Amino acid sequence: MISIAKFESLGHAEHGWLDARHHFSFASYYDPARMGLGPLRVWNDDTIAPGTGFDPHPHRDMEIITYVRRGAITHRDNLGNEGRTAAGDVQVMTAGTGIAHSEYNNEDEATQLFQIWIEPRQTGLTPGWSVARFPTPDRQGRLLALASGEAEINDALRINQDATLYGAALLAGQSVTHQLGKGRRAYLVAPVGRLQVNGIDVNARDGVSIESETHIDVSAIDDTDIVLADLP
Repeated sequence: MISIAKFESLGHAEHGWLDARHHFSFASYYDPARMGLGPLRVWNDDTIAPGTGFDPHPHRDMEIITYVRRGAITHRDNLGNEGRTAAGDVQVMTAGTGIAHSEYNNEDEATQLFQIWIEPRQTGLTPGWSVARFPTPDRQGRLLALASGEAEINDALRINQDATLYGAALLAGQSVTHQLGKGRRAYLVAPVGRLQVNGIDVNARDGVSIESETHIDVSAIDDTDIVLADLP
């Protein structure tokens, strides 16, 4: 079963400095039919104006992945971590027993990113933060693991859940296939470009829920990027 959440139908919050689209219920946006997919609870499509950002605020017991598509975001937290995550980079924050952080766009251009929250396999974990670069050539024509709870995926950032976030860059006419294990599901978003998923047309920034399928065939109509979460 494949279902498409069109970009125009997503929850929308406009705060001046932040233009956010919510794939699932979040903050003031509530849709009982859009509460998440397995342990995936949040997938926000955020555009953050230059010189603005999220002031310090706390989290607990969540794996928070930030996939930067354009510009950069600067992270600071109460553990002493600080770093700049630029386009093509990914950061992971384990909120665990509690962490307070800020995320600012200190650039001269708007920053666009996906903010993805995944419930951990257990609560009360030690909080932490990490970041890694994933240049486009490394993702060209193939799915590359960006963050994962699988120990054998050595280059991916670690998350505390039986899930893996993949990224791929496809030129028009290219395709990739991903095999889903028994009982697993997936969520896929293309930041840019049109594509087909198992023969179904998908536009940029639509959300694709995939369940009860053994494989996922992705074909690029335009030059495109994809981000795919493989979930229990």
